[in-house]
Amino acid sequence: MTHADVFESTTSLSNRLSMLRAEHQELDDHIARLSRMPQRDELMVPRLKKRKLILHDRIALIERMLNPDLPA
Repeated sequence: MTHADVFESTTSLSNRLSMLRAEHQELDDHIARLSRMPQRDELMVPRLKKRKLILHDRIALIERMLNPDLPA
């Protein structure tokens, strides 16, 4: 693997990480808004929380890939 390939791969992972973090924050905001609503879809909040947890796990995985020396 060349240095250019490594750079491209790292850049791609960094971009994906940024996208996942943004989506995670949007979900967090959406969950907070829904939680304040007096009448809400009781199934929606748990689904969004599950999606947020999946995103959190993916973010952690990419962070470990980008910084393998960090403790888990």
